[in-house]
Amino acid sequence: MDRVILHVDANAFYASVECLYRPNLRNLPVAVAGSQEDRHGIILTKNQLAKQAGVKTGEAIWEAMQKCPRLVCLPPNYPLYERFSQKMAHILLQYTNLVEAFGLDESWLDVSGPKVTMQEGERIADEIRNRIRDELGITVSVGVSWNKVFAKLGSDLRKPDFTNVISRDNYKEVAWRLPASDLLYVGPSTRKKLATMRILSIGDLANAHTGLLDRKFGKIGGLLKAYALGADITAVHPADYTSAIKSVGNSSTPPHDICDFQDARCLLFLLAESVGARLREIGLRAGCVTVSARSTNLVTRSKQRVLPQATALTRDIAQMALTLMEERFGKDFPYRSMGVSCSHLVPMDTPVQLDFFGDAEQQIRAERLEASIDGLRKRFGHQIIQRGIVLADPAYARVNPKGKHTIHPVSFFVS
Repeated sequence: MDRVILHVDANAFYASVECLYRPNLRNLPVAVAGSQEDRHGIILTKNQLAKQAGVKTGEAIWEAMQKCPRLVCLPPNYPLYERFSQKMAHILLQYTNLVEAFGLDESWLDVSGPKVTMQEGERIADEIRNRIRDELGITVSVGVSWNKVFAKLGSDLRKPDFTNVISRDNYKEVAWRLPASDLLYVGPSTRKKLATMRILSIGDLANAHTGLLDRKFGKIGGLLKAYALGADITAVHPADYTSAIKSVGNSSTPPHDICDFQDARCLLFLLAESVGARLREIGLRAGCVTVSARSTNLVTRSKQRVLPQATALTRDIAQMALTLMEERFGKDFPYRSMGVSCSHLVPMDTPVQLDFFGDAEQQIRAERLEASIDGLRKRFGHQIIQRGIVLADPAYARVNPKGKHTIHPVSFFVS
């Protein structure tokens, strides 16, 4: 018997929560956006009125304002959004313990059972929609299907405040006619590559030759075809499930372009400090460093290299990041943003082979020093102690690099 999977997606979540607390904005086009002063000025989410005016998520504030001069832009209030996300999770957990969050505003639920049909799943979805609207004051759209990918696709079909069912009886008519870019994990780059193969719709992808997809995309090609066929069998993990962390990283768009090697050194040291501190905090070492850079015309490139031995030291991460930057990006300034991430993670207590020609005592002293720095910053704030290289630019000296970091648990679903 097929599973019954729901995907609950809060409509314009950030903007909806803001309008709930600011009733005077409910009849105005509203967007939550980053800081223009810090050059993070993009639209994070927008309400229905802003959407009707042509405002798009991810575009610059100035572009949105040209389309919609009356647009009200608000800064994000993440603690408030997290509270609403928790309240929404509290409601969902009353239906099943198999509730898997996908960001603050989306969750999958597995409500399967001996007598739970697709029609019963639709009834549960309607009940959840009504409860969230009545109890929290925001709306959600819910997709119902037999797999996670089509359930998410369903929640995107009609908004706001709809339940959409994609079943085995209708998926070819409903899902296959949609653009391939609507499918989970088909981003802009993949969409362009698929278009060169004349694969424009989800149906085209479902009927594409597997060997051709494998040659173009590797193993991901077969996975995307399986998603298009509705053959995704990944489980909905329980709410308390924690997957193994695959990488730890951070990227930043500084207040001004990265114009030379000195600018890059400042930023990369800041990012290395963020990543190193996070690794030490969660008790992991990294065996591989990746550096990425985004040009002023928004083209992103990256380069990675395996370290001689796993480390959580800022100096080791920064040194490798600088080496990669010189080799890959050193002649193509200016850049708009840069990122550093670490992968091949192992626990701190994993035995490591000491460098026969290195200084083991120096390594131990460096680890103790960085642990002491972590302790000082935790107690007194990041600015209590800083590296001299960072102080060369006041714009960087004000930044707390650990204030924002990213942890990537998985690239695709985990079976």
